[in-house]
Amino acid sequence: MVEALEQNEIFIPVDRLREFVEAVFVRLGVRPDDAWVVADNLVAADLRGIHSHGVARLERYVKGLKDGLIKPVAPCSVLFETAATATLDARDGLGQPAAKYAMEMAIRKASESGAGFVAVRNSNHYGIAGYYAMMALSHDMIGISLTNSAPLVVPTFGREIIVGTNPIAVAAPAAEGERPFVLDMATSTVPRGKVEVYNRKEKTMPAGWASDETGKSTGDARRVLDNLVKRRGGGLLPLGGEGETWGGHKGYGMALLIDVLTGVLAGGAFGAHVYEDGPDGKPKPANVCHLLGAFDLKGFGDPQAFRKSLAQYANELRSSAKADGEERIFVHGEREFEMTERYEKSGVPIHPKSVGSMRFIAGELGLPYTLD
Repeated sequence: MVEALEQNEIFIPVDRLREFVEAVFVRLGVRPDDAWVVADNLVAADLRGIHSHGVARLERYVKGLKDGLIKPVAPCSVLFETAATATLDARDGLGQPAAKYAMEMAIRKASESGAGFVAVRNSNHYGIAGYYAMMALSHDMIGISLTNSAPLVVPTFGREIIVGTNPIAVAAPAAEGERPFVLDMATSTVPRGKVEVYNRKEKTMPAGWASDETGKSTGDARRVLDNLVKRRGGGLLPLGGEGETWGGHKGYGMALLIDVLTGVLAGGAFGAHVYEDGPDGKPKPANVCHLLGAFDLKGFGDPQAFRKSLAQYANELRSSAKADGEERIFVHGEREFEMTERYEKSGVPIHPKSVGSMRFIAGELGLPYTLD
C-alpha cells in the first residue's frame, strides 16, 4: 500500500540518499557490501511509497547497532540444509543482508530442484518484504518473502498484543510490456505509522484500525499509542478489523500462518517473544525470523505461457467495469512501479523530521551531511 507523506516533504536525489545511508552503516562497522544492501532496501521503500519502512527508520537501526542489539558483522551460518531447503542463523545481524543471502540461496535451490525455501532465525527487521520477492523475477521465478515482527496486533476477540504485523510479499513475472505482479502487504489493517500520522494531525481514526484497552475498536490514536507503550491493552487490529463481521479472523489467521512459517519453522522467536525483554527488563536481541522462497516457472510448464497469461489477466482486470466515480483499477505493484519512476526523476520525498534525524546522525557520527 502506498503511504501518503504529510506535507513539506524534501526531495533528495536517489543516489545521494543511498550513498549517505550506506556511509552511516559503514561508519558503524558494517561491511560495505552489507551496508549497500541495507541502504538500497531503505531507499527502495521510499521510492515505492512505503515511507514507514524507508530512511525514516534509520535512527532505529543506528540505535540498535550502537546498543549492541544488532551486530554490524554477522555472516549467516547454515544450521540445516537439503537440496530444496535450509535454515540459517543470522546471528543477530542486520536483517537485510541475511534476507538477501537467504533469497539468493533459495533461488539457487529452485534452479536445481524446481523450488527452494530458506528459513532464517536470530535476525532483525529486514525492511520491505517485496524487495526480496522481486529478486526472483529476473530468474523466471515466483518469489515469496515472509517475516514476523514485533507484537503490535491483538488476536481476534483479544485485547493483548501478541501478534506482529507479519508481512507477506509475492512477486511473479509477466510478459514483456506488462509490469510484474507484486503483492507486498502486512496482515494488520494498518501499520503503526498510520496511527502515528493520525495522532500528529489530531484526527479520529477510521473504525476497525485499532482497539483500546477493552479490546474494542477506537478512533483515538493517542490513546492507542499510549496503551501500546505502556502495555495497558489494545493495539492494532488484524486485517479485516474487530471481530469476525468483516473478516478480522482471516487477517488474524494470516498473521499466525506467517509466524508458523517463520518463527516456528526456523526454530526462533514467534508472537510475543519477538523483541522480547529479558528478566532484567532490558531488551534482548530481536530474534526476528524470515522465510524466503522461489518457484522456478520451468518446473510447472512453459514460463512464457505463464507470463502471457498473467499479462492477459492484468489487462482484463484493468479494463473491467469501474465502480461509480472511479477511474482506474490497479493490479498490485503498479502504483509502486509508477511512483518509483517518478521519484527516480524528481528525487525521493523525505519528511522534514526524517531529514532532521539524518542531519543529527551525520553530526553524531562525524560524517559530512551531503543531502542539502
